Amino acid sequence: MTTTGKQLFTTLAPDGTLTVEVAETQFPDPTGNQVLVKMEAAPINPSDLALLFGPADIDNAQFSTGKLVATMPEPFNSGAKGRHGQRLPVGNEGAGTVVAAGDSEMAQALVGQRVACVPGHAYSQYAIADAAMCLPLGDVSARDGASAFVNPMTALGFVENAKMDGQKAIIHAAAASNLGQMLVKICQEDGIELVNIVRKQEQVDLLKGLGAKWVVNSSADDFLPKLCEAIDATDAYYGFDPIGGGTTTDACFKAMERVAVSKMKDYNRYGSNQPKRMFIYGRLDLGPTILTPSYGFGWTLSGWLLTPFLAQAGAETMARMRKRVLDNITTTFASHYKREVTLEQMLEKDAATDYRAMKTGEKYLVTPWG
Repeated sequence: MTTTGKQLFTTLAPDGTLTVEVAETQFPDPTGNQVLVKMEAAPINPSDLALLFGPADIDNAQFSTGKLVATMPEPFNSGAKGRHGQRLPVGNEGAGTVVAAGDSEMAQALVGQRVACVPGHAYSQYAIADAAMCLPLGDVSARDGASAFVNPMTALGFVENAKMDGQKAIIHAAAASNLGQMLVKICQEDGIELVNIVRKQEQVDLLKGLGAKWVVNSSADDFLPKLCEAIDATDAYYGFDPIGGGTTTDACFKAMERVAVSKMKDYNRYGSNQPKRMFIYGRLDLGPTILTPSYGFGWTLSGWLLTPFLAQAGAETMARMRKRVLDNITTTFASHYKREVTLEQMLEKDAATDYRAMKTGEKYLVTPWG
């Protein structure tokens, strides 16, 4: 017996036509360790937008009820050749109630419970999820639990990764985001120094209001000196950048090196021996990552993704992180939303162009049942 419900799909044709639409779908009965979740809420995260729209021209798309058709420009269309013709579901995470389960003991124990889950197709009225990746929410609402995985676990992952690498301080760019605000609280709780980079004075004020000690404004004339001052005070030679394109990572490396060189007793033509490391974990800027030869050779730039980190960290660490999220879901890990939309409203022009802009503090929540 199958279950029928609405689901959102994105399809990119070889000619660059991107079609995003809501369609009736049949969901199979869960088997083994699977559960069938009646989805109640799902956030729109930047990681979802990469698959949902990518760099397609949404401003000039054709909009109709439950559907939009846009053009994917080059070279991005050719670069996405692997997904040409595939009708892909979207939505990394969300929350809802388990209405059916496979025959495993773990899956059966979740029947009737509200859970947070990461099915990978959360923009849907129903979703098949792995019981091992479901977090029972108890009395927590679906709205409060919908963002219980991606941002909280990522923010915790940064701190866990820093501890594993023996670091006592972190730099974080685009730090006024929902994730960034969580990171401020986590670092306060864990005694980790945090240097926050934002781009507006109101974002400086926001993070200062949360108790952040070091907040620097990238649009200010004294950005680099202030960043150097913060690094000098905290020894933050380790950072995370969700912007990706442009010069943010470059500025961090540059400031790290200036501080390190200022502490050297002897000149070295190759720069300081201070290890400097940055991780890019997003592409808010789709342009090239610009690096300049101004910080010696003692630096490392890597990508960072949550799932590979959790696999590396192991089951015990992941379980501890998940428990911490659940225990603090309405405090440290609380998410705030600008607007709630149905599946059809997701594809209305005013909504799509608004949440696609990924403005700080303006996250959308999808409620598949209205």
